[in-house]
Amino acid sequence: MKLTDNKILITGGGSGIGLGLTERFVKDGNTVIVCGRRETALQEVADRFPSVITQVCDLAIEADRINLFNWVAANHPDLNVLVNNAGIQNWMNITNDDFYDRAQSEIEINITAPIHLTKLFLKLKSLNTIMNVSSGLAFIPLSKVPVYCATKAFIRSFTMSLRHQLQSANVEVIEIIPPALNTDLGGKGIHNEFPPVSDFIESIFQQLKEGKTELTFGTSEARAKDNNDTIADYFARMNG
Repeated sequence: MKLTDNKILITGGGSGIGLGLTERFVKDGNTVIVCGRRETALQEVADRFPSVITQVCDLAIEADRINLFNWVAANHPDLNVLVNNAGIQNWMNITNDDFYDRAQSEIEINITAPIHLTKLFLKLKSLNTIMNVSSGLAFIPLSKVPVYCATKAFIRSFTMSLRHQLQSANVEVIEIIPPALNTDLGGKGIHNEFPPVSDFIESIFQQLKEGKTELTFGTSEARAKDNNDTIADYFARMNG
């Protein structure tokens, strides 16, 4: 992936990893569009980075996803990078009364939205890169966030298949695999002891410069390597 002169859509770009990606892509001379549910958060991004274009969109709503694509197609038809970053993490137990409702919300935002957006944005002739944010929890689940872990395992599997399917279309598919980082994902204060997003961003951009398509950091590096060592031969045989 070239790192400059792109036009990039980052979902959930108002905080956490999405904000870190926004800052770095702007710094490297890219045009960045950020979408999110909260207008106030988007305004804070625009105030901090005046060149960033913002668009309110609730990715849990199918009509909003379609409207987002139609707006981009009409106003930014040269968009060439889609970053499926938005996600939610619910700490919950199957015995909770609201477990099913909260699980549905996670699935809609963490799985359905990136699938739908990927299908929509592949209609753009300019699109040449898709970046999906999975997680180190895709490999080994944390039982306190059972549905979140399962959604990220889905995203990893989907990304691997997508990369294989789009080879002939010259669309690069990149997986960003963060470990736990100091963000508000899952709730404020839960991840305070973990590495800062800035260190993670610096590491994955170095990997992008090296041409890698699986971007890891800290503990996610070993988990991804072990997984790839285990399945690489089988994947090649099944998809040859």
